[in-house]
Amino acid sequence: MNLVYGVKDKPTFGKLLVFAFQQLLAILAATIAVPSIIGNEMSHSAALFGAGVGTLVYLLFTKFKSPVFLGSSFAFIGSMFAAFGGGVSMALGYAGLIIGAAFAGLVYVILAIIVKIAGVKWINKLMPPVVIGPTVALIGLSLAGAAISDLQVGKVLVDGVSCASVYVCIICGLVTLATVILCSVYGKKMVKLIPFIIGIVAGYLVATIFTVIGIATKNPALMVIDFSTFANMKWIPDFTFLTAVKGISEITPGYIATIAVAYVPVAFVVFAEHIADHKNLSSIIGTELLEEPGLHRTLLGDGIGSLAGAIFGGCPNTTYGESVGCVAITGNASVVTILTTAILAIVASFIAPFVTFLATIPNCVMGGVCISLYGFIAVSGLKMIQQVDLGENKNLFVVAVILITGIGGFTLTFGQVTLTSIACALILGILTNIMVSKAK
Repeated sequence: MNLVYGVKDKPTFGKLLVFAFQQLLAILAATIAVPSIIGNEMSHSAALFGAGVGTLVYLLFTKFKSPVFLGSSFAFIGSMFAAFGGGVSMALGYAGLIIGAAFAGLVYVILAIIVKIAGVKWINKLMPPVVIGPTVALIGLSLAGAAISDLQVGKVLVDGVSCASVYVCIICGLVTLATVILCSVYGKKMVKLIPFIIGIVAGYLVATIFTVIGIATKNPALMVIDFSTFANMKWIPDFTFLTAVKGISEITPGYIATIAVAYVPVAFVVFAEHIADHKNLSSIIGTELLEEPGLHRTLLGDGIGSLAGAIFGGCPNTTYGESVGCVAITGNASVVTILTTAILAIVASFIAPFVTFLATIPNCVMGGVCISLYGFIAVSGLKMIQQVDLGENKNLFVVAVILITGIGGFTLTFGQVTLTSIACALILGILTNIMVSKAK
């Protein structure tokens, strides 16, 4: 695609800060959602700090050639719950998070060594555009439900349920989405490059108006933003390793085995998604990242970055589709922007009012943003399918199998390990492609 800023371009300092802030907004909701889901007093600030550190590690390993941010991985949520299973202490559970990330990182290191020795040609043969295209599209489509769910809820909760009217939330989300679209399509110069910031500000402003009216009239149905969050700010992040140190004496061989079983298989599943993400990003920036800097480097960056993120925030990291979508929509593939975003995330994690403000952005507003972000991921995959002749039944079946099994939510569970719908669809797509590859 036509990029405004290429991978090696360096925007001026003022613009750079604005672009970095936009990237931070794009990845924020998902990054802090993981510690919220896991609970056990996990820190949002620490997760943000860990994401920043993990991204720096990734950029170093990829020689600053891959413009993508790493954030908390949803794929490891089940594994993280396993670390706290069996009534273990908080300290041991935190130690388990780091041990698990180390196991996942080891898998990536082993895979990187294999790729370094064997090369990537076998991967391109195993996953040609007819396989990788619908898989990338599926990544975006599989997130559609999350975007629509967020679109309908606010931040003020009563007994764990949003008290704001669904219609009020939808209005806030659609205002956000409409603003993003108008800025991207009709915007000039800087406006065209920061549609998400403008969209989120517009949505937040509308949500604030509804909330103020709701507070004044004592009508919970209009209360979208939870301003009480500011009363419980934590000024210093609760880093995972500080609590984990206390649990070292409780570690047993049995517990280590449990963690290994919970993390290692998931790392292999995420490997497939790692390839799909980098194939998608490659199509956007016009450079084959699996060749340069090389899949072995992106794997090492992702794996070691995940470990670094878990040491500080408890959450293994992964390359974010939201970040890739932001690059695609804005046309800004500058790696310096990603580097600045990582530094901004680290600095911001110590500024409690700033992190708290970001945490008050309503789900419905971020839902409006994510409709466009996830949609662009799906469209990127569909663009790859354009290279494929769907008049040939052998290609048609491969695409059909991947899309239907993935959208249908086909998953497989083996004990504590779950193969996600994307992983299952990719595996079935590869097998189907092998089965029909000999056809003329």
